[in-house]
Amino acid sequence: MSKRREILLITLILIVQTIIFVIVGVNKSYIHMDEAYSLGLASYDKVEIQDNEDFYDTWHNKEYYEDYLTVNDDEVGKYSQVYENQKNDVHPPLYYLILRIAMGFSKNHYSKWPGIVVNIIIYIFITVFMYLILEKILANKEKSKEKAMILAFISSITMASLTNVIYIRMYVLSTLNIAITTYLHMKLLDSEKLNYKLLIGIGLSALTGSLTHYYYLFYLAMLYLLFAIKYIKEKNFKKLIWYTVTMGIAGTLSLAIFPYSIKHMFFGYRGQGVISKLMDVPQFLTSIKEYLKKVNLFAFNKLMFVALGIILVLIVCNLIKNKKVVNEKNKYTKFIVIPTLFYFIVVAVASPWIELRYIMPVCGLIFVLVIYYLYELLNNIMGEKVSNILVGLILVIILIAPAIFKIEPEVAFSDKKEIVQKLGNELNVPTIYCFNSEQNRFLDDILLFATVDESYVAKDMEYTVENMQQILAGKDKQKGFVIFINEGQENDDILEVLKESTDLTNCEYLKRLNACDVYYLN
Repeated sequence: MSKRREILLITLILIVQTIIFVIVGVNKSYIHMDEAYSLGLASYDKVEIQDNEDFYDTWHNKEYYEDYLTVNDDEVGKYSQVYENQKNDVHPPLYYLILRIAMGFSKNHYSKWPGIVVNIIIYIFITVFMYLILEKILANKEKSKEKAMILAFISSITMASLTNVIYIRMYVLSTLNIAITTYLHMKLLDSEKLNYKLLIGIGLSALTGSLTHYYYLFYLAMLYLLFAIKYIKEKNFKKLIWYTVTMGIAGTLSLAIFPYSIKHMFFGYRGQGVISKLMDVPQFLTSIKEYLKKVNLFAFNKLMFVALGIILVLIVCNLIKNKKVVNEKNKYTKFIVIPTLFYFIVVAVASPWIELRYIMPVCGLIFVLVIYYLYELLNNIMGEKVSNILVGLILVIILIAPAIFKIEPEVAFSDKKEIVQKLGNELNVPTIYCFNSEQNRFLDDILLFATVDESYVAKDMEYTVENMQQILAGKDKQKGFVIFINEGQENDDILEVLKESTDLTNCEYLKRLNACDVYYLN
């Protein structure tokens, strides 16, 4: 394939991919609390809006909450809060800085688009590097470039990838860090002599990766260990020394830029939680099993176990026939498979919750590795032409599976579209959040409070008629009220007090959200 044709086809793939991403972004109806954190940490003057002295027990307009999610005119050009907020939170600052710059193009009002557009741009580079990785892996195959393009494209539009794109968090940048790191190490594997430019590239990728997400270091550590063992076996100590020095410089620069990483990883509550979970051996298998279900559902659109079953059958067939499992050993795959598995296992065990986001950075690699080994095994038994047809058919089934199984990106929140419209447009009445601070997930609901004209967060209050009448004094009761009640409270008792306080008798249950129930009293 000519270089011009290669660039043309990749460009076409990236255009189609971007169109798909924009369509999915349009349909994103809500934000997760961690996405609210992303926006707030990038733009607000403190980590939690709840830390404001006037947050609780005061009526606020929607602009009060929207301010946490936006960059205002007087904040343009100010970036110190990004660093300060991350120092006081649990993550390094690089993604938040990029997001903060993007939010400056959509000032004074909340928009999901700065975050989504940043992620779309990052994913263009992810797909390019996935293509470069696959091109190396498939180098000895017929039409290797075309196959690499197809597989890179499909890996970019699985539900895991679509979730990664529309989830306004640092995981998409971490995915790119891992893809770049992987590709540069593949080039290092090809390099017979010391390549200082390549080592600089590896050092820079390690630096940006460590300033994006700490879990990246699990992948990098295993990759470093594999190359160190390789150089020791080869007695190539010069390469080992320069490679180690490169990693050392990257680590030193990372700590010089953001020294609070040490506190986060080893002394912060999240770091301590990771260490304690790694010591909890009985939890290993349960966590890994649950994460495998996540990968099956989102990275393979429910078809991973089918693909793995076929792989197992093919391995058995090869063994029965006394044939090699694969015709040729691929020198690259070990340096992808082992770090990917290590990342998956450690993150599965260490992550605070069973959530797709924590493993999204390696979902694309898991996908292409499974398809690659499936292709290799089929090729060994049936030949390249038949294996091309069968793998192509499997990929088509994976592509149409979301329509069959009704799978959508995990953070599309299509089920919340109606409640956003209803509260902000149809009703837009005074809203009260009966708030139990021991179950603090307010940021899960901040977007709704940024759409209604008047709202009040009542913190840990005693729900009596007298207290409620005091809160509602002077409020127009004709159109009723919206009531949020979060967990750990007696909903029916609170609603009865509200009815008595307002002389409103009709109570309509609107929605169960992540952490609370929503009612309309009229």
